[in-house]
Amino acid sequence: MTKAFQAVSEFHKLLRSRRSIRHFSDEPVPSALIEEVVGCAATAPSGANKQPWRFVCVRDPELKKKIRFAAEVEEREFYEHRATAEWKADLAPLGTDANKSFLEVAPWLVVVFKLVKGDDGSNVYYADESVGIATGMLLAAAQVAGLATLTHTPSPMKFLAEVLDRPANERAYMLIPMGYPAIESEVPVAALQKKPLVDVMVKC
Repeated sequence: MTKAFQAVSEFHKLLRSRRSIRHFSDEPVPSALIEEVVGCAATAPSGANKQPWRFVCVRDPELKKKIRFAAEVEEREFYEHRATAEWKADLAPLGTDANKSFLEVAPWLVVVFKLVKGDDGSNVYYADESVGIATGMLLAAAQVAGLATLTHTPSPMKFLAEVLDRPANERAYMLIPMGYPAIESEVPVAALQKKPLVDVMVKC
């Protein structure tokens, strides 16, 4: 076994253990650790190297409370009116609902914003793809750091820019609670099996 294969195999094993967590501990996470995780995400490739992302890291309790309140307004609308029966059936094994208490419990909320224009008004390119790659790297870095995450996408997410007083060139992309999992945290493992490699990889 080569060193390269061994290294990537260990990394694969670590990533396979990642699961979305909805029950967080309120144990503090050092700011320096969050900075390092975001620093990893910021190394992502991007269209014309425009780096069209902003990571707003929230730990202020009042701001987290406002975010939770606004998110639950959208979530109630989703579960009561917007979600189809099929969608809700697909979500049922995960035990999700409109209650988003984790938004106040998790020590950090990392709100990923996509820049639709540069801060100087310049054009950006392939912003969705670029921010998507950076977000994936953020999640991987958090896993390496021993932190639990959840990819939360309340829709619409305009309220995040309003609550966080973000400029007009930023659009909310994803809301990621980040911290340590609660001791009693449970994950519906049976509902979260990943497809085997044969179903996702084609060699030509």
